[in-house]
Amino acid sequence: MIEGVKIKRLKPNCDERGFLMEILRCDEEMFERFGLVYVSMNYPGVVRAWHYHKLQTDFFCVVKGMAKVVIYDSREGSTTTGEVNEFFIGEHDPSLVRIPVGVMHGYKTVGAVPCLLLNFPTVPHNKEKPDEYRVDPHDNDIPYDWGLKEH
Repeated sequence: MIEGVKIKRLKPNCDERGFLMEILRCDEEMFERFGLVYVSMNYPGVVRAWHYHKLQTDFFCVVKGMAKVVIYDSREGSTTTGEVNEFFIGEHDPSLVRIPVGVMHGYKTVGAVPCLLLNFPTVPHNKEKPDEYRVDPHDNDIPYDWGLKEH
């Protein structure tokens, strides 16, 4: 696992009415601080990558559909520089993924339906000076191919 990345398996509490599932609590170790919450809807096969932040930590959770979340450690001095982590999260594996400051990340909707991804970043978005640094999803030095792996 890349240094600083954490994953929390989520547990839906189900009954005949449906379910309730806690995602992130302010009194648990994984919580850092609240910046904002947003939802992103992505169509099947769409790749949203690569980017990183200098100030904020991201917390990804897919509440509808499935996504392949990929993280690449390009941080100089990290004990895991050059490592890639891949997580499949969503309806079939409800999880929260913590993505630390400086770590490249992105995701791809997998399956036949759109996904809804919630993010709980630690810093609110600043329109005048966004904390987002992008790299092309396919043309880069990152050792990762977003294509379907049939093995």
